[in-house]
Amino acid sequence: MTSITAQSQITLHFELALEDGQVVDSNFEQAPASFRFGDGSLLPAFEASLLGLKAGDESSFTMAPEKAFGAHNESNLQRIPRSQFEMDLEEGMVVSFADMSKNELPGVIAEIGEKDVLVDFNHPLAGRTLTFKVQIIEVEESA
Repeated sequence: MTSITAQSQITLHFELALEDGQVVDSNFEQAPASFRFGDGSLLPAFEASLLGLKAGDESSFTMAPEKAFGAHNESNLQRIPRSQFEMDLEEGMVVSFADMSKNELPGVIAEIGEKDVLVDFNHPLAGRTLTFKVQIIEVEESA
């Protein structure tokens, strides 16, 4: 039976949960996901945890924030004048911004003041320890 290597095409079910057990994402009730190892679709530390697993294997592993979506970075909090928003705002809503290169950059409205709005540009899972659970369905060596 083929083990997962850096050249593998992998089909799997996965679950991503927070420390308190709250499931953030899962495809166990859906079709399995497929990806090529190293294609950038998964976090490098998640991929590294799959090395050596075979079809039929189930595994669970915990990832510290530094290995997952990074630590929460205070410099990713920005105050923006409320006058720059042409919409009704609510705390927790995600707003799309453009960076200097015109790339889309999502930000979460963290706080709404009278004159400015605090926007959090950290990944929503930054600073969180995550638990990944996987069930390997198929492993193929890619050319």
